[in-house]
Amino acid sequence: MTETEKKRKFGINRWIVVLLLVAIGVMAGIVAPIRPVVMLPGEPLSEHGIVLPVLSEIKLTNTLLTTLIVDLILILLALGVRRGIGDGTHPPKGVALVFDVLIGAIYGIVESTAGKKWVRFILPIMATIILMVLTANLLKLVPGMETIGLMAESHSGHGYVKEDVKIGDFTLFSYLGEEAHVEEGDTAHHAYEVIPFFRSPSTDLNFTAALAVSAVVMVQVIGVKANGLGYFSKFLNVGRFVKMWGKRNLGPFDVIMPFIDIFVGILELISEFAKIISFSFRLLGAMFGGSILVIVIGSLLPVANFGVLFLELFFGVIQALVFGMLTLVFMAVATQSHGSHEEH
Repeated sequence: MTETEKKRKFGINRWIVVLLLVAIGVMAGIVAPIRPVVMLPGEPLSEHGIVLPVLSEIKLTNTLLTTLIVDLILILLALGVRRGIGDGTHPPKGVALVFDVLIGAIYGIVESTAGKKWVRFILPIMATIILMVLTANLLKLVPGMETIGLMAESHSGHGYVKEDVKIGDFTLFSYLGEEAHVEEGDTAHHAYEVIPFFRSPSTDLNFTAALAVSAVVMVQVIGVKANGLGYFSKFLNVGRFVKMWGKRNLGPFDVIMPFIDIFVGILELISEFAKIISFSFRLLGAMFGGSILVIVIGSLLPVANFGVLFLELFFGVIQALVFGMLTLVFMAVATQSHGSHEEH
């Protein structure tokens, strides 16, 4: 392709993008976009006819449904990587090559932070967390995510008017028209809203809290693996009390320090629970706030959603790396011997 042809092709593509943006603006002026429901917990789909066939007592929410899709994507990627690696006699190809570079980079970070001894234990945990959070964050950028769903009656009274297109007595389809507000107790009128089929798991506290608990539990596991049961002495350190027992001529320092150790242990225990809270709300706040911004901008000025989605892409990657790196740092600290620091 010559330089002139390249410039001509770039110019045509540029005008196509401009025309698409203008078309979006015009359509938004003619047909106002419908705002989906904005709720902190995942919206249940089982109340609207979708239930789990085996666990019927568990409500199937849109975030849970998307989490299952995230799991399926990761499993398919793992199978693709396994196929790309083959018997190991040839260089990886396709998706396996991409993951070879990605896991290699994570391996280098883990080795430089926690040491070569703990790479095999920490790497699978950290890589799994990063890949799962990254997939959940990026999945929300797929068209139709958080925008296509079920039409349901609004319990808050705020929503849209339901319009039916009929052929005789047969309803061909229904759509939501103008915004409506129904006063409490008014049974003659109804307001409707859209419950999305799919919603990013990162915008649900259940997902972020479960991931945070899993990460902190694994921190304790590697702490015990590295230091044995003596790891728990950081939470309940009674060593100085034992040494003080039966000792005569105790000074003020000998009496005060055991109580300080107990107080420090309580602070260490509180910090472990604080990690769960910090993990949960850091990811939830960033991704849920981004979802609200996308919904609001998409309803008011759809043509500007391109910039917002670009920010969502950036923050989705950053939040996945932050979650994984913090897990790595806490695990690396847990492998250090608490007793040796105390003696020092």
